[in-house]
Parts: sequence; C-alpha cells; structure tokens
Amino acid sequence: MTTGKRLRVLIVDDELLGRERVASLLREHPDVDVVGMAGDGNAAVDAIRDLHPDVVFLDYEMPGRNGLDVVREIGAEHMPVTIFITAHDEHALSAFEVSALDYLVKPFDDERFEQTLKRARRVVELNQVDRLREQLLSVLQGQPSPQRSSDRPPQYLERIAVETKGKIRVVPVAQIDYILASDVYAELYVGDRRYIVRESLNSLEQKLDPKVFMRIHRSAIVRLELVDLFLKGEGGDYEVQLKNGTRLRVSRTRREALEQRLGVSG
Repeated sequence: MTTGKRLRVLIVDDELLGRERVASLLREHPDVDVVGMAGDGNAAVDAIRDLHPDVVFLDYEMPGRNGLDVVREIGAEHMPVTIFITAHDEHALSAFEVSALDYLVKPFDDERFEQTLKRARRVVELNQVDRLREQLLSVLQGQPSPQRSSDRPPQYLERIAVETKGKIRVVPVAQIDYILASDVYAELYVGDRRYIVRESLNSLEQKLDPKVFMRIHRSAIVRLELVDLFLKGEGGDYEVQLKNGTRLRVSRTRREALEQRLGVSG
C-alpha cells in the first residue's frame, strides 16, 4: 500500500550512459521524479545538500571522491536512502550487502533494478531511513569488516551487456553456448542468436568460470556441458561437436587438457 508520496531521486555516475540508463528506467514510473544528476563526487555532495532527494543511486567508483567519500562528506546521518552502483561484485559483497544497503552491479537487468527501486520506495514509505543510516554508518566505521579480496572466492561474469541498434541488451552468461573471436570483437552464441561485443577472447576467458567454460582454440571458448562428441580427424586435427550439431576446432596444444576435462582417454 502506497502513501501517494512522490519519490525524489538523484542519480550519480561518472559515465553519461550510466546516468541515462538509470534515468530511462525511472521514467517508467510516473510517481518518481529525477530531481538531478551528478557526474562526480563533488557535484554529488552539492546535489544531495541542495536537492534533498529521498533516494540516491550512487556510483561507487568515480575519479576524485568515490561513493563512500561522498557519504563521509555528507555524513551517514544525513544521507538519503542510498543504492550503490558498482562494476565489481567485490565492492558490493564486501561492503554493502552485509550492511543491508542495496546495490546494483553493472550491467544490471531491468528486473534487478525494479526490485531495488521497490525496496527503496518501501523504506521511504515506512519511514525506515534512520535504520538504514545506522547501518550505513556501521560500514563507514568498519563494522562489520569487509572480507579481504584474497579471502573471497573469485567473482565471475554473470551477465554481458551487448549494444545492438542503439539499445543495450543484457545477455545472461548461463545462456551462452560458445564464444568465437572476430578480430577485436567476440561473438556470443546463444541458441540460434549471435551477439557481438567489443571485447577480446582473452579478456572474456579471464572473466568466465573455468569450471563451466574452456578455451579450446585461440579463437573459441565452449561451455563444457554442451560438448556431445570429441572427434579425431585426419592429420592430427581435432574437433568437438556440441549437442546442437555445431562443430568447433580444438587446437593441438589444448587437446590433452580438454580430454581430461571431458574424461576422454587418450
């Protein structure tokens, strides 16, 4: 049940596309007013003091003052409901989740954003902002202490943002069958669909869970559970055939490791 109060929102992100992404999602809500946008920490401090928003979407990583620096400058006791935005799970999981503050990890999908906005709205309507401020203050004071990065398991990509025809589509990694190199780009194959991202295969390989994906050739990464056949051709060439019939080359230097992963005897 809502109180009829309009939600005043401030967006802080050093990337224009990031600000516009949040703003476009907020425009779908007629009872939400975007009262301002800021592109750096100093502007964020001024906007929070001048505009008194109910909610602020606050980028963690910005040149100069980052998100936590903004909170320190304003003072946790004077902050609106704060939703951190970060490109790295490690920041969110170590500092924000434990404090019951919400966060968005780029690239986030529409459903995740809606859940976050709904939670923020409920906090404002139920007048629970003071409780969240206390939790935010505990983060700034180091209680509970964030886990050191060396103690945390590595975080792997869960989503990949793909720009097509001026729109950004979020492709869940769990739906990707295989990835091929294409010059400076990579081609993501999801069923019968192909998406192109401006990222090298080397870069993607480092971000994908090695228990799920494997680089089988300098130009190919495959989801291991989809491998149906391991084919040995003439002249020492090898291929894998996926369950959908797609065949991909296997380099000689990666053959032995692939055989071990698949449980294939040499």
